[in-house]
Amino acid sequence: MYGLPLSTERKQQLPKKAIYTKFDLKSSQRESFDADIARMDIVSVVSPVTVPALSEGDAVKEFYVLAVQMKRKNYDAKNILLLTKLIPQNIVFALQYDGQTQFIVFHTKLIMSAWQFTNEARVPLSGLNLDAVWENIVKAIGQIEVAGENTLAGQIAEDDRKAKMLTQIATLERKMVNEKQPHRKREYFEQVKKLKEQL
Repeated sequence: MYGLPLSTERKQQLPKKAIYTKFDLKSSQRESFDADIARMDIVSVVSPVTVPALSEGDAVKEFYVLAVQMKRKNYDAKNILLLTKLIPQNIVFALQYDGQTQFIVFHTKLIMSAWQFTNEARVPLSGLNLDAVWENIVKAIGQIEVAGENTLAGQIAEDDRKAKMLTQIATLERKMVNEKQPHRKREYFEQVKKLKEQL
């Protein structure tokens, strides 16, 4: 499944009730979780046992692929974030809805892929050990290009900072277009110029 070797395949359901009981979720969390998620199954385990060509990493010893059947496409991301906190493992979440899949991993924050047809969705296995494989999966899912001396976490923070600045620039440019007073227009222009220089 998802282009992974047959040797990694599992079929083990993760019952929602077990999660509710084990982690003592509040009723509001339960309701939100239940509104989004229909069923969860561990479908793959990638480790040196299931893929002998891979060695353990310093940080990553194995990782799981968890297929999550969704009840709706516009789900609340907090429910996936909750799962990442409840299950302290390296997991690729494969959210499935209406013949499509969206991959999600947690690496300093939730990293999401675009929705794609399930039969075309792939989890790439590239790297000599599981640390490298995991990092490459995070990069592929988030379409992250690590520049220069940056670490993956550093690049994610840098990309977030740039995205916030671009949003700020777009907001200021809208204000500038709608502003009637020339001196306010000029202020907005200077702020935009400054932000663009920082970018």
